[in-house]
Amino acid sequence: MTSPEISWSYTGFSMFRKWLAQVEGITLTEMDGFGGDRQWCGVSTTLAPLLKHPDDDGPDLAPAQCAAMLPRLEAILDHHQPDDSDPILRRRIEDVRQLITVLRFCVDKDVELIFG
Repeated sequence: MTSPEISWSYTGFSMFRKWLAQVEGITLTEMDGFGGDRQWCGVSTTLAPLLKHPDDDGPDLAPAQCAAMLPRLEAILDHHQPDDSDPILRRRIEDVRQLITVLRFCVDKDVELIFG
């Protein structure tokens, strides 16, 4: 089966997650697993499964988790329109678009989002 993919380097995924966390009002370096001691159970965002996920392995994300993240990512996309003068923001917006495509596929086909 062919499916859409999204791929980041470790650094790229880290930068994307830091940006997403910042959008959600979270400082990743304060979080458990990222050098801090703040627990994820105290965080209220549907993006938590993605934000706290290990870089390249760990549990796959279930279709229900993918479905739960879609509305928030779409809202972020609507709110953060690319600015031609900011190449980093353009990159983050493109990352969100690609991730939305992958998540929709997972939901539509009822398959897990695989990290690896």
